[in-house]
Amino acid sequence: MMNEFGWIDSLLALAVPGLVGAFGVFWMTQYLQEALPFELVEAARIDGASMFRTFWSIALPAARPAAATLALFTFIGSWNSFFWPSVVMRSQLTMPLVVPQLKGAFTSDTGLVMSGVFLVAAPLLIVFVFAGRQLVAGVMAGAVKG
Repeated sequence: MMNEFGWIDSLLALAVPGLVGAFGVFWMTQYLQEALPFELVEAARIDGASMFRTFWSIALPAARPAAATLALFTFIGSWNSFFWPSVVMRSQLTMPLVVPQLKGAFTSDTGLVMSGVFLVAAPLLIVFVFAGRQLVAGVMAGAVKG
């Protein structure tokens, strides 16, 4: 399919297939069933809010912690992916594909390999620092019953 779309060696081939998955659909469905009572949606409709306004003002703010957590999980899974980028990327390599090539055939420069591993992990740490608050809110909202 990626070849038919012309997405070989394209970032679209890496990003688009990971946007929607069974885990994400299940995660958001389960979260919204608990976090968004149907009575709240009915109250907004009775007050005259359109479907879009109800989604924008009520459902989206309620889903923000779970969506941030899902985005973080999806990003980490896609970033650490080894097999899919090795299939669809021919002339360009992602960072996880470069790290095994840093090791030589008979010797390895440990400092070089560790630098490569740090460069692969650094974007994950940066994303976690910025999305950490939403991640904790999403995990705690699903854990607390009340």
